[in-house]
Amino acid sequence: MEILTGNELISGATVYLSTSGAWVPDLQAARIFGKEEVADRDAAIAASKATGRIVGIEIEEVLSEAGGITPKRLRERIRAAGPTAPLTLNGAIYDRQHLSEDGHVSI
Repeated sequence: MEILTGNELISGATVYLSTSGAWVPDLQAARIFGKEEVADRDAAIAASKATGRIVGIEIEEVLSEAGGITPKRLRERIRAAGPTAPLTLNGAIYDRQHLSEDGHVSI
């Protein structure tokens, strides 16, 4: 079983291709591709690359266990869990920028 992962171009956030075809930050919402879905997986990669919004698209092997998705590689488990250091500045928690529907991010 495989999922697609990448990074939002503007924010750099880790995202996963969901069953609806949107890129989302939640690993558990990722679409799982079976071995017989290689053509669908490759079409999704090509379509995503064409938008220019998602970079570093990778195919990740996963296990589906206990009702959840678990990446086989440690690297991807760390990416899914978020930074290993707290994201705070002077005690305030800050979040990544989120892309709106039209892909516009105010600066």
